Parts: sequence; structure tokens; C-alpha cells
Amino acid sequence: MLGAVGLYQRFISPLSPPRCRFYPSCSSYAVIAIETHGPVRGTGLAVWRVLRCNPWNSGGVDDVPGTGPGAVHDH
Repeated sequence: MLGAVGLYQRFISPLSPPRCRFYPSCSSYAVIAIETHGPVRGTGLAVWRVLRCNPWNSGGVDDVPGTGPGAVHDH
């Protein structure tokens, strides 16, 4: 999954102007989600994020659950 996102980021994304409604971008969100939650849940979170990226959503900062400010990390 990370390889597919990496290919998109390297070869497809540069062909179009930036237009993401969210921060981080959907592809960056996918990488963080997969690294944080594993391939199944991470991919599910990424798909849900892409579905929310539409003209009826104002966007904004949208951190992956369990990351971002205020997240509790077990070290």
C-alpha cells in the first residue's frame, strides 16, 4: 500500500496543481494512517478521507486519529 501511495506522490500528483482541501494532503494522510494503524485500518481511514474530500466539505487540518496535537503516545 505504501508503495502505491509513493508512486502516486512521485509520478501522478506532480501532473496536477495542488488542490487538496485538507492538511496533510490525502496522500500524506494515507502514509501516516498506514504507518500508524497498519494496512487494513490505515487504508480504510485513507479511503474515508478521500471520500470526504469534495466541494461540500470546507477541509482544514485533519490529523490521522491517534496522531497530531494532544495525541497520547505510548513509548
